[in-house]
Amino acid sequence: MSNSHVDVIVLGAGASGLMLAAHAAKRGRSVLILEKANKIGKKILMSGGGKCNFTNLYVEPDNYISHNPHFVISALSRYSNWDFIGLVCDYGIAYEERKHGQLFTLNGAKEILEMLVSECNKTNNVEIQTHCEVGQIDPLEQGGFSVHTNQGRFSCESLVVATGGLSIPTLGGSGFGYELAQKFGHTVFPTRAGLVPFTFSDHIKEVTTRLSGNALDVTLSNSKNSFTEALLFTHRGLSGPSSLQLSNYWNTGESFKIDFFPSQDLAAYLKDKKKAQPKVLLRTLLNEFTAKSIVQELQQLIWAEHSETAIGNISDAQLEHIAEQLHGFAVKPSGTEGYRTAEVTLGGIDTTEVSSKTLESKKQKGLYFIGEVLDVTGHLGGYNFQWAWSSAYAAAQYV
Repeated sequence: MSNSHVDVIVLGAGASGLMLAAHAAKRGRSVLILEKANKIGKKILMSGGGKCNFTNLYVEPDNYISHNPHFVISALSRYSNWDFIGLVCDYGIAYEERKHGQLFTLNGAKEILEMLVSECNKTNNVEIQTHCEVGQIDPLEQGGFSVHTNQGRFSCESLVVATGGLSIPTLGGSGFGYELAQKFGHTVFPTRAGLVPFTFSDHIKEVTTRLSGNALDVTLSNSKNSFTEALLFTHRGLSGPSSLQLSNYWNTGESFKIDFFPSQDLAAYLKDKKKAQPKVLLRTLLNEFTAKSIVQELQQLIWAEHSETAIGNISDAQLEHIAEQLHGFAVKPSGTEGYRTAEVTLGGIDTTEVSSKTLESKKQKGLYFIGEVLDVTGHLGGYNFQWAWSSAYAAAQYV
């Protein structure tokens, strides 16, 4: 295909790139997807533990983080979660609803990838080149772009950047899209790992290591947000949905609070038990709510001096203080596991410089940005895939 011309070149054969190609091709546009990896859709295949949390039943603009929060409204309204669910149903793909409206395939993420490829193949207008390293990209005088690669030079009218972010570099994450945007005069907000586990270097690290593999439902909170979901202890720190969610609202050097018993009023409960069972130990009462190993660690952290004291001999003020700690235990991570395990990249291309209707650059005619490369990050739960589908569909109507 050396020196060939197509209507649309898409950089990246991930969720947004494949989706855009399929819909642009339906409009009769010739599309060439350039993918540097040896296979397409790698991140789709590993997502959701291989089951692909492809969207959510409840998608709202509030589920997204951006410096320009209104940007997502247009695309999400034109191609909704129900549109994608309809497509999944058309292909007979079995799926299940999990907590918080999350939808997962029953038989594996490969079915979502196969569906996208099948959509691309409905016309003869889509070609995919893997192992394709993109080098220089130049605007052409007559409009359009010249794209130099290790497989030759290609030209196009519309260039779509669907390169994703920096997360999981082993699956192809890179900063190429940001560099390209800057070359064409775009502002790129600083990026950092999102939806990522926390790490610790203080005494909490020893606690999480001892509790590694244990999980419980908690509320994690800071001044920006709070999430009540499962917390998982790991050898490195804290993971699980609650940690991943809060990581999007956390910066290095900040602390946050853990409510280990969000569904209980512990102060009232402990004072009631003090009257009813004055000889019982505090840990014995809490063992009813969560694993003994977790209670043992909390005892060492919060009420070690009362570990062998019958509850009847602990003052109400002390019980209230212990309850307060259990409902708001402050921790200060040393960092996160970083892009190596991050599900998304926070930050990215400033969306005020991109049309919310067409996803076209306001700086360079014919240049489009879709998916994760933009400064749009969804919560955990299928929202980032939905942004990929919606932004791709919106742009596909104009490329």
